[in-house]
Amino acid sequence: MDQVDHILAQWRRERPDLDVGPMGTFGRLKRLGDHLAQALAEVYKAHGLTAASFNVLATLRRAGPPHALSPSALIAWTMVTSGTMTNRLDRLEAAGLIERRVNPEDGRGSLVALTAEGFALIERVVTEHVANQHRLVEGLPPEQRERIDEGLRAWLALYESAP
Repeated sequence: MDQVDHILAQWRRERPDLDVGPMGTFGRLKRLGDHLAQALAEVYKAHGLTAASFNVLATLRRAGPPHALSPSALIAWTMVTSGTMTNRLDRLEAAGLIERRVNPEDGRGSLVALTAEGFALIERVVTEHVANQHRLVEGLPPEQRERIDEGLRAWLALYESAP
């Protein structure tokens, strides 16, 4: 039994009229998410990044050459508001990791691009990030990870459509 099982047992004792089964799912997701976020943040912090700044740099890196996207594309991929994105971009630009350029396809628009320093940093960090992710799931057999991914994919599809 885990801590969530104890919580569920208390609710079942106190409110036997409620089906608290989903509470277990959400409780475990929340607790696991907190543990994983902390473990992931350690890698970002070691390189002077946050989860938010890593997300922007990684999004630009995986976009492929020229490693540039419009602010609206960055917002769509990272699921944040324009004000939040502007704040993140301002910090990354001040750190010399990204630059804002005029969009050559639309002179009224702009592109956000990795600088050489930003590219080198995200190359190092993403390598450590992936190794860290492998470490975090190594206790689960591959077939169990596949089942978890299948279940989460199906659940997420109820709320999001594939790009």
